[in-house]
Amino acid sequence: MYSEDDINSAVAAGALSPEAANSFRDHMTKVRELPRGSEENFRLINSFNDIFVSIGIVILLLAVGAIGQAIAGLFAPDPYSGSLYYDPAANEDDWQTVQAARDLHIAFELCLAGLFVTAASWPLAEFFTRKRRMALPSILLLLAFVGGSFFAVLGVGQALVANDNNVLGALTISAAALVAVGAAGIHWKRFMVPITMAAGAAGVAATVLSLMVAAIGPDNIEEEMFFALVFVTGLCVFAFAMRWDVSDRERVTRRSDVAFWLHLLAAPMIAHPIFAMLGVTEGDDLGVGAAIGVLGVYVAFGLCALAIDRRALLVSALAYVLFALTILFEEFGAVELNFALTALVIGSALLSLSAFWQPIRRVVVSALPENIQAKLPATEDTALPTAQPAAA
Repeated sequence: MYSEDDINSAVAAGALSPEAANSFRDHMTKVRELPRGSEENFRLINSFNDIFVSIGIVILLLAVGAIGQAIAGLFAPDPYSGSLYYDPAANEDDWQTVQAARDLHIAFELCLAGLFVTAASWPLAEFFTRKRRMALPSILLLLAFVGGSFFAVLGVGQALVANDNNVLGALTISAAALVAVGAAGIHWKRFMVPITMAAGAAGVAATVLSLMVAAIGPDNIEEEMFFALVFVTGLCVFAFAMRWDVSDRERVTRRSDVAFWLHLLAAPMIAHPIFAMLGVTEGDDLGVGAAIGVLGVYVAFGLCALAIDRRALLVSALAYVLFALTILFEEFGAVELNFALTALVIGSALLSLSAFWQPIRRVVVSALPENIQAKLPATEDTALPTAQPAAA
């Protein structure tokens, strides 16, 4: 499987002419009867070798992390392995001492395991990402590098901050997330893996949310307020994703892949707070009115997905809609068949939407102002500009 990035690379290297590249794209559009931008292409694996290498990477990084944890035990031994943990005669002061030592041990484990994983993932990325250009291993190594950086700093912060201080704990998380953002930026400069921007955006979101929680006070913030903050942050990530999307309306460069991952990050951050505030997460207490509201929100998500030609919102909200439809069928007496009817309705709707995506999308986009239409992917297959090397 060859991605748009590979085609652009071939054009840049002179192995393929721009005309031949465009001709190939047009041919594939006719064969699949779908504009290439609407396919939301993203490369996860090139071959089974990607899976084989990914398994090896996961095993190696787990081993490296375990070695870091073992070394952490030399600097901060686990008190739970000693006799005091099992001593029924230990007093309250002894237990507090043990707990403090245990917290320090966990902090050292996080720090050294994260540091070792971060250090190991970079040289692996030099070979499997930069040289071999393997998709799934590149994603795993990026997540390991950014995630390892986060936990390394989090471990340091946990060792320095008292566990009973929630404000300092939130600040520690924000500092770790900010370092993860920096790690994502360094990784992007070197390897330019499309998911890197989403990892960086997640770090920025975590930093902002942690700072807000620290400013408001962890004990003062309510669930509804936190959901509102997540929702606003999700909208910001969505806007960032649209910025990448608008810069590549034809979806022939790496920018489109970056936007895909950003949309995948923004979707649950937008969907979950809305449905949580509608009461979907409360369980069986969801009423008929709220269930109908869930369906209305899902329709709005569908219209947005059609307009921007991205399906992430629909996928993220799917579980909530399934639950809402189940409640509605139960209310109307179809208790025994509620799951079957729910699956039938949702499955039929999604397949119909997929089959008629372009005609429906054409109607939705045509109803929008012309200045907005000019920034969205075309609804008709149009002639492409000369293929260019993949750009950031």
